[in-house]
This record gives sequence, C-alpha cells and structure tokens, in this order.
Amino acid sequence: MRVGIPREVKDDENRVAVTPSGVAGLVGHGHRVVVESGAGAGSHIADDVYRGAGAEIAARAEDVWDAELILKVKEPVADEYPHLRPGLVLFTYLHLAANEPLTRALVAKRVRAVGYETVQLDDGSLPLLAPMSEVAGRLSIQVGAWCLQAENRGRGVLLGGASGVRPAKVVILGAGIAGANACRVAVGVGAHVSILDVNPARLRYVHDILGGHVTTVMSNRANIEEEVSAADLAIGSVLIPGARAPRLVARSLVRRMADGAAIVDISIDQGGCIETARPTTHHDPIYVEEGVVHYCVTNMPGIVPHTSTYALTNATFSYALAIADHGLEGAARDNVPLRRALNVYDGKITHRGVAEAFGLTHHAAEEALGK
Repeated sequence: MRVGIPREVKDDENRVAVTPSGVAGLVGHGHRVVVESGAGAGSHIADDVYRGAGAEIAARAEDVWDAELILKVKEPVADEYPHLRPGLVLFTYLHLAANEPLTRALVAKRVRAVGYETVQLDDGSLPLLAPMSEVAGRLSIQVGAWCLQAENRGRGVLLGGASGVRPAKVVILGAGIAGANACRVAVGVGAHVSILDVNPARLRYVHDILGGHVTTVMSNRANIEEEVSAADLAIGSVLIPGARAPRLVARSLVRRMADGAAIVDISIDQGGCIETARPTTHHDPIYVEEGVVHYCVTNMPGIVPHTSTYALTNATFSYALAIADHGLEGAARDNVPLRRALNVYDGKITHRGVAEAFGLTHHAAEEALGK
C-alpha cells in the first residue's frame, strides 16, 4: 500500500504522525511510504533520516495526499479539504463531535476516516488517546502555573506556596489518564489538590497511587461548585469517547472564582467542559474572561513535539500497519477496537457520538462495511 505522511499545517502543530522507525517497519512489510519534506522538522527529525529509513521525500503536499492511506496527527483543516477524495483512508485524531464542518466534508467526499481517539478496547480504555492524554495532563500543571504568573494577568500564586504561605488550590475535573497525570504533577510541586470524578474506582486508584496526598471528591453539581469556586487553578479533563465533552462548569461559576485564577481546559478539542472555554493556539494561548485566565489550546502536546511524536507512534503503529497490511476493511473485520474507531465510511457516519452531536443519521460500522 502507498502510505502518505503529510506535514501538519494546523497552527503551531510540530508533531509528525510516524517516526523513522515506523517508516522502516512499514517499508519492511513491503509498503511504499511517502513523507512530505519538512514533516519531521518540528520534532527535530530530518528528511535524510526518513530517507535512510526507506521513505520517499516529496516536495509537494499533493504528492503525499494521493496515497491510499494518510497518517496524520491532527484533523484536516479547511486548506486540506481539497485533498480529500472518495476511498481515501485517513487515520488521525479527528475529534469530529466538536467539528461539524469537517464531519460534513468527510461525508461529502466519501472519505474512510478512522479516529485515533475512538480506538477503544473491550475494557473501555483508549490506547491511542492515552499517550497524548498523559502528556497533556502533565503539561496542564506546567502551563497552569504559567497562567497564574502576574505578567499573564494571573493572581501571582506559586503552586507550591512558600514557608509560612499556603500552597495554591488546584482542582481537577476528571480522574482519567489526563486528570491522574495532572494530579500527580500538582501533588509533586506541593499544591493542595482536589480531584473529582463520577467513578469511585478511579478516585480510589488516584488516592492509592499518591499515598493520600490528594483530596478525592465525587463529582456532582454541588461538589463541583464548592471546589471550583475556591480554586486558584481548575483543570478540565473529562472525556466521553467520540462525543462532545459535557459542560460541567457554567459561566456563573467561573465568575465566582477569584480574579486572576486560572483555567486549563484539556478537553477543549472535544468542545470543552467549561462554558467560557474557546479554542486557542500555542501562538496565542490565553485570554481573560470573567476575570479568570483561560488556557484552551486544542493540541497541547504539540508544545513538546519530540516527546509527543515518539509517544504517539509507539501507540499507533500496530494499528497503522494492520490497515496497510490488510486494507481498512480487512483490518476492521479482524480488529474490533479499530472497527469501533471508524467515524465516517463512504458517506456514512459510523460513530454514534458524532452522529448524535449534530443530529445526523448513525450507521453501524458493520452495516457500512457490509459485514
């Protein structure tokens, strides 16, 4: 199969979908890999390294997008829509439930689109979202501390406090992979940390791994209001696979936070869980609303692209290789987690969460594939 690796064009996105070792693996299975020149530059991977792994280097995006299988990091942006065509297999982070224009473009162009974030194992875990959730969770405390600095219009609070001075109060909504990693870093720097979730087992896990140095709270409206209103830094990290993130924090609650407090909404790429959140970029990452500094970058791991690229390829490669070896239909037939990740197929929406987000018709993946 001809596999294309285009250069990412989303603002400030420096990751690349495949490392040189991934290219070598695909080539070793007899596939032809075409990498757009400069695709790895942001992750400090030179064209010559890809060439040495067996890739062809293409100067033009058009010469990459004519491949049968396109591997990307982020969803196509509007400038890339002309590259979409019937029968093209697209494997990338899609987050379609928060992006109706792209959803309709993929349907209209009859693309076969598979979302990294919707590959789901039988136990409910999301193996291709996990590495980026880990990175985003850890970054959320780093950028949250930066938001609290006075030059960013924050309230000038040091997360760990100082001798004789209380530490900052950090509140984390969601105890999944991103939330647990945010919690670990926040506790590590000495903040006073509360984490909320609807799943007692997740709260018990976080409590156990952190030796009780965290307050675990069941997530309900009253507890969210009590915790968030008193927070110096609130982290939104809730997720419903493939669907729009639930709105847990209303504008009225943000208004009750202290002036100069900070919000980091990790779930913004799924629409955000905080009413005042709107997408931002690494180039212009923050804004102040209701007196609170907001950081809502939709591709947070892109700020550490070298780490993120290698972590991503470690997770995605086996699925990409299966598609290349057996074709999407063959791979999806034999691999249930991959079949669950099929979002759009030949003009049909095959993920229920995406269809429900826009009131469109859902078709079961098995039906669309003709199983």
